Amino acid sequence: MTRGFSRLRREDLLKTACEVIAAQGFGHTRTLDIARAAGVSQALLFYHFETKDQLFAQAFAYAARRDLDSLATLERSGGTAVERLRDLLKLYSPTGSAKMWRVWIDAWAESMRSADLEETSRRLDLRWKESFRVIVEEGVASGAFVCADPEAATWRILSLVDGLAVQVTVHRKVLSRRRIAELVRTAAAAELGIAAEDLS
Repeated sequence: MTRGFSRLRREDLLKTACEVIAAQGFGHTRTLDIARAAGVSQALLFYHFETKDQLFAQAFAYAARRDLDSLATLERSGGTAVERLRDLLKLYSPTGSAKMWRVWIDAWAESMRSADLEETSRRLDLRWKESFRVIVEEGVASGAFVCADPEAATWRILSLVDGLAVQVTVHRKVLSRRRIAELVRTAAAAELGIAAEDLS
């Protein structure tokens, strides 16, 4: 019973930490801010998380869990390589509000100063790239795609999406969602030897 309660308390603290970090950013969030928002003492916070960096890294992983669950569902969904690639690009690309992208961008910046956050962000980022690469490889094997180096294509395509996400999140009026989708489809299609319309 105590262990179950402790797990629930930990989940509650991570949820609160995510909300505070999303509002204030990693660099402006103190453990005191999270403790106050959760209605607990800092001592309880550090009972569950040994350091501030560990708390931030685990909060980031918690925030990314919903997207990773959606990715896992996509991986199990079946369908052609083109269909799964289209769905993955839609899932990975920035949305209008780009709430999770704000957290990702902030986490990348803070990762230069936090080993815990760097390890977590790198692990999550590579999880997306691995899924994308597998789809490309399966598409090449089935003849749906023409691509000599699926790993390189994966890095180029998803790096483009990352860069566009930064632009639309930081400079909101520079590119429209429609233009971003067009740029991603065109680049992915060129990399994989298909028509951009196939990814619409």
